[in-house]
Amino acid sequence: MFFYLSKILWFAASPPNVAISLSVLGTALLFTRWRRLGRTVALVGAVGLVLLGISALPRIALLPLENRFPLIANDEGRIDGLIVLGGGINISRGQVSLKDAAASRVTAAVELARKHPEAKLVFSGGTASLLDPSAEPEAEAAGALFRLFNIPPERVVLEDRSRNTRENALFTRNLVTPKPGERWLLITSASHMPRAMGCFRAVGLDLEAYPVDFRTEGDATDYWRPFDNFSEGLTLASLAIKEWIGLVAYCLSGYTTELLPAPSMVSVAPHRLRPPAPAPA
Repeated sequence: MFFYLSKILWFAASPPNVAISLSVLGTALLFTRWRRLGRTVALVGAVGLVLLGISALPRIALLPLENRFPLIANDEGRIDGLIVLGGGINISRGQVSLKDAAASRVTAAVELARKHPEAKLVFSGGTASLLDPSAEPEAEAAGALFRLFNIPPERVVLEDRSRNTRENALFTRNLVTPKPGERWLLITSASHMPRAMGCFRAVGLDLEAYPVDFRTEGDATDYWRPFDNFSEGLTLASLAIKEWIGLVAYCLSGYTTELLPAPSMVSVAPHRLRPPAPAPA
């Protein structure tokens, strides 16, 4: 139920969708007896679109999320496992297609898998489609891509049931059992890393964060630098608000134990993993 409610409510509450809806509604009211109300509503929607589309506000909202888990200081030495989260990978007309954040996540996973041939490579991603539940899971496309990069199948673990970050953590925990003392990395977008780390910790896995897909520079330039185009601003605004709402919703639902997870001692050598927690009934 949480999955379906989150998808429906997010579509309705997405800031760009709200701003566009207000602009359209206000314009429509201009042709009725409520034209004064229409001017106000249209103005609010138009101002919202401008702030989201060309101001630095979306980057400012993303900055604390992307800076929460810094770039990994050391990817040398032994790495026992890599867990990469899905997000925009599929097979279309027989070809593997990478969209959104998937390109950065998969590229980093393949690079690390080649650099550390002893490491297991775990991809977690099912299908998050509401309209087409029969769609192929992302894990199938990821498996095909890993084969193209000549990664041995015995190194690859594909989790194909998860539909959100909570399920990424829960179902992955049921597939892999890292041993104490092993070093495992979690690969996902920098803005998504706090929520992802919180979910994996909640199911008993303390992993080392390997953030990718940065959308900010991480310094003061993000407070004034405008966007190159309108759609970029709207995209980042939607991404930022989605993550902040997701953090609150996951914390209230008990999927994470912290509102804004931060690096823990497991991120500093020596790297350790807690034993997996028992699966819930």
